[in-house]
This record gives sequence, structure tokens and C-alpha cells, in this order.
Amino acid sequence: MSPSQDKLRTRATGIGALAVLMWSLLAPLTVAAAGVPPLQLLATSFALACAFGFVWLAATGRWQRLRQPLAFWLFATAALFGYHLLYFVALSLAPPAQANLVNYLWPLLIVLLSAFGTGQRLRARHVAGAVLALGGTVLLLLSRDDVQMAAPNRTAGLLAALGCAIVWSTYSVSNHRFRQVPSEAMFGVCGFVALLGAVSHFLAGEETVHPATSQWLAMAGLGLGPVGLAFLAWDFGTKHGKLALLGTLAYAAPVLSTLLLVALGHAPATVELFAACLLVVGGAWVAATAREAPEKHAGESVTGIDEKGTRT
Repeated sequence: MSPSQDKLRTRATGIGALAVLMWSLLAPLTVAAAGVPPLQLLATSFALACAFGFVWLAATGRWQRLRQPLAFWLFATAALFGYHLLYFVALSLAPPAQANLVNYLWPLLIVLLSAFGTGQRLRARHVAGAVLALGGTVLLLLSRDDVQMAAPNRTAGLLAALGCAIVWSTYSVSNHRFRQVPSEAMFGVCGFVALLGAVSHFLAGEETVHPATSQWLAMAGLGLGPVGLAFLAWDFGTKHGKLALLGTLAYAAPVLSTLLLVALGHAPATVELFAACLLVVGGAWVAATAREAPEKHAGESVTGIDEKGTRT
């Protein structure tokens, strides 16, 4: 590998790691925007992401990147709209840290779905990882504290979080069909998600609130980071960076997110919460290290990430 290629890999790995940091802010920023109805939050944050993206496209002169097949627009828009709507609903109904951890079952589901999709047989490590992650989820469901008791719709919120994991994992393992689509096209998807969110907001009769300054700042943070630039950073990192290292860093997102929620006072620092966090992350890691053969081939998925730029 030439020095220039090595430099590109190092830079791309650092950029990909920024996506993990931005995703760890998704839960705290969503909680900071509490009080804004889910569909309004969805529409506003994605509209801001689209605006930021269009400024980027205008500055770089890459508008042609938005010329993509209709199938891509329908697929990506439905996935991003469904995932983030369920996520915002989950965090509005259930204790944020718990909903966030259930959502982070998606790395495990991606590993399992990828294994079946490539014709691999279900291995012992797949089963062990699933059992560990399931144990963490059950621990969350059985644990009780004052914060949980004050959330009467907790079960519905956790089910919505489980829906998040299913939607994102399905999207990630299916995204290879559009591997030729450049990363910048995601800014256009953000625009369609914002439009769909706004229409749904009014059709559903959801109350429109006038956000306070702190809520506007939180939504701007969402649009700029976790639902905006993070998509591009992850795509670039997984295509040009060190996949194995990024795969390891990806499992830090739920841990960082949980620690931030606790540090900001949005979640209690309980033994059950941290034990569940370790079980969910550990289960995903155990399943991801399962190998059909000892050698990895170029372009093959590594710890749940592939060169297709999917958020895995």
C-alpha cells in the first residue's frame, strides 16, 4: 500500500469514527427536544439536515449526485422515515436509556440477517450472541425504578424501539442493491423524509408546538449530526477506511449514548442499566465474531460493516 493510500485509510477511519460519536448523541439530543411531537420533530430535524446538505451540494457543485433511480428514493425514504419515527416515539414513551438500548439490538440483527443472507448456517456464536442480547433486553423489562414507574406507556415505547432495530437492520442488509448510489444522495432522502413527516404531522392531527430556543438548538444538532452528516461520514469511512477498527468502534455507540444520558441526568445510574448495556453490546460482538471460515475475503462483511457504506 502506498503512503497516499495509507493516509487515505487513516483519514477515512477517523471520519467514520465521527459517525459513531454523532450517533451517540442521538438519544441525548432527542431528549433535549422533548415536548416537540414525534412527527413534528421528525419533519423539522430532517428539514434542517436537508438544508445543511443542500448548502454542501451547492458549495461543491455536486447537484448531479441527486439523479438516482426511483427505487432508491422509495427504499431509503421509507427506511429512514420509519426508523426515526419509531425512535422518536420510543424515547417519548419509554425511559430514554432503556429505549435506546433496545434500539441498539440492530447490530446483532444485522449480523444474524447477514449470515442467513449469505447462506451461512447458524453457528453457536450466533446463538450465544442472541441469547446475551436477549438477556439484556429481558433485564430491562424486568427491572423497576421510579423513572420506569413514571412512564405508563413504557411497554409501547420499548416495542417501538424494537421496531427501530428491525427496520434499520433490514435496511442495512438490503442496501447493497444501491451500492452505486453516492453518499450525497442521502441529503435528498432527508428532504423527502422531512416532507413525508410534515404531511403526516398534519394528516394525523398532531398538535403543532412552537419550540423553545433549547428545542430548536437540539433539533439543529440532530439535523447537523446524527440525522445528517453521520450518514456521509459512515459511508466514506466504511468504503475507504479500516473496516475491522470501525466495526469495533461501532459497538461503543450504545455505551457512549447510555453514559451521556446518565451524565445529563436523563437516566438513573443503576446496576441493571449498565448490566443490560454490557449484555446487548456483548451479544452483538459475540455474534459478529462468528466465522464460517478462518479467512476473510476482500469485500466481505467485517463485524457487521461492509464496503457498501451501510450503517451496520
